[in-house]
Amino acid sequence: MGFQESFKALSDTTRREILNLLKNGSMTAGDIGSHFEATGATISHHLSILKEAGLISDERRGKFIYYELNMSVLDEMMGWIIQLRGGKEDEK
Repeated sequence: MGFQESFKALSDTTRREILNLLKNGSMTAGDIGSHFEATGATISHHLSILKEAGLISDERRGKFIYYELNMSVLDEMMGWIIQLRGGKEDEK
């Protein structure tokens, strides 16, 4: 996985909203899907793309799979953007 896959995954509004939902903690696909007017298959496809891009991870707990943000990839992306700006995160 690399920046190309991560930024491509972020190009979709639904996937960005899924990430926004996950910032509050892990959720099942059903919980995530309840926030959208999309089929379960469509949500599953979006989750697959986010997982492939390294932006989320999943963990089976009993009968359910929980999805959560992968902060290490997000931190790496933010670090690159900050370097591109020519500064450090705490500078303005």
